[in-house]
Amino acid sequence: MAKKTDEVKESLIELARIYQPKDARAFVNDFVRKYRITKGYEDELTQLVKTEMSKLRIPV
Repeated sequence: MAKKTDEVKESLIELARIYQPKDARAFVNDFVRKYRITKGYEDELTQLVKTEMSKLRIPV
């Protein structure tokens, strides 16, 4: 299961780089709904998107 979780995180990071969302929480909620990710990981995934956006120096 860990491999699948890593794939989800990598996909989310890549999509965040491509789309450069203004609202990390809304972006993650759409991602979870669209790709049917198990609920409960939103906070962790949101933090991941915020971290990636800060690396790209995009305000979130």
